[in-house]
Amino acid sequence: MINANKLLIDYKRKLEKALGHLEYSFKKIGKLPHKLSELDDEGLEVWESFSARFSRVADLFLTKYIRALVLQQDPGFQGSLRDFVDQGEKLGIIDDAEVWMEIRALRNITAHEYTEEEMEIFLQNLKVNATKLLSIKSKI
Repeated sequence: MINANKLLIDYKRKLEKALGHLEYSFKKIGKLPHKLSELDDEGLEVWESFSARFSRVADLFLTKYIRALVLQQDPGFQGSLRDFVDQGEKLGIIDDAEVWMEIRALRNITAHEYTEEEMEIFLQNLKVNATKLLSIKSKI
């Protein structure tokens, strides 16, 4: 049987490292436009790196860390990701399950193709939601 405390410690370590990388990328995109027509290859690469790091933190936090915390408090709990996020809200682990499901949706979008206009909206949404994602640093 897997030790829940060891698992949480491992997820916390991975999450802290991923948050550090996201924070670094977030600072870099702060200086960049979100309009694709105004980006050179280097700027686009920075946005793509930020997007990947955003996705990694969202995935680690929601599918690993929240799940492990919920199961630590209620080992018999079962359900979908949405159920775990809702339970995380009930337990006070997160503030608003709906916001976190929106962050999850952004994470899922990263693998799809877009028009230029859709991509610009997506980049803006990532930037706006990154502060929420970065805020978990003080909670883990």
